[in-house]
Amino acid sequence: QVQLIETGGGLVQAGGSLRLDCVASGRTGSVHHMGWFRQAPGKEREFVAAIAWTGTFTTYGDSMKGRVTISGDSTKHTVTLEMNRLKPEDTAVYYCVGANYIFSDYAVKGEYDYWGQGTQVTVSP
Repeated sequence: QVQLIETGGGLVQAGGSLRLDCVASGRTGSVHHMGWFRQAPGKEREFVAAIAWTGTFTTYGDSMKGRVTISGDSTKHTVTLEMNRLKPEDTAVYYCVGANYIFSDYAVKGEYDYWGQGTQVTVSP
């Protein structure tokens, strides 16, 4: 099994920045992709960003594109999400995710085998 632990959530004012970190442990050799989803109250879980360990490939969801950067260390199985120019509508629980394989679409929840417990990000007006 693989465990994902997120850190770095918290409260930030609109326009501010926040960094989220995630570390994978356990059978990490099977994980080839990592990323982030988020879920706001009353809304569907939404894709934010992902990175593939096979190269430097990264991909971003539309909601935060241009304001977030995903990076990671494949040898340590860590992934970081840098978020800038945050808005109140970015308030959500942010989940770290991991996948053995991506079969069709990084943005699809079902592609991911492992999920963290989530970390709360709150952006005040």
